[in-house]
Amino acid sequence: MAIIGQRRQRVLKAAGAAAQRLARPDGHGRGALAAFGALSAADLLAVARSPRGLRRAAKPLLMPALAGHVLRRRPDASAPVPKALVAGLAFAAAGDTALLFDAYEPAFLLGMAAFLGTQVSYTAGYTRLGALRGIARKPWPAVGCLAGWAAVNAVLAPTLDKQLRLPVAGYSLALALMGATALGVGGKVAVGAGAFLASDLLIGLQAAGLDLPSQEVLIMAGYILGQYLIASGWLERFEQRQAA
Repeated sequence: MAIIGQRRQRVLKAAGAAAQRLARPDGHGRGALAAFGALSAADLLAVARSPRGLRRAAKPLLMPALAGHVLRRRPDASAPVPKALVAGLAFAAAGDTALLFDAYEPAFLLGMAAFLGTQVSYTAGYTRLGALRGIARKPWPAVGCLAGWAAVNAVLAPTLDKQLRLPVAGYSLALALMGATALGVGGKVAVGAGAFLASDLLIGLQAAGLDLPSQEVLIMAGYILGQYLIASGWLERFEQRQAA
């Protein structure tokens, strides 16, 4: 037991040291961003060959690499962190891992729950970036996003298994709210949220039994692009607010 305890301590210590290195500011975070790009290319190549299995080992590392870019881009350790963005990426990493096993319904639901955390975190963060003011000035894009949610659910819900209808409706509502508030922020954040929405719509079509050519690749490409644009646009807005 003592040996097991010592090994556990060494593992935890190594993990803590790795986390500290990941979060250490360097003013630009280009190394972590390059890692995100390399992991993205590896995963897209893997998903083109096989949607699941050991070839997808890069997938759970995508969002930690992007979070590393967010943390390392700070000028120094005292600089504030966009906590909602980092939390959203952490939830997404958990969701990515669970959805590697989405052929099993519990894993699919667990992944959906994790991504619900992402949508809630992002929505909360967008309000701090001025989303509500943007929606007040131009409400119709946000209204259209929510109307789209209602229309898509009305069409797809009858095609889903009964036990999935309520979780999918709840998650997709959170996703639509994320998209609506992203439109209030505008810029890269809005474009990234649109790519994220499109990726999840393809997953919804897949769950409903509607398959498209290269669907898995399109899902991951939209997701990766969306997350990058959200993080990039968010950081730009966050840094502008800090400099003001």
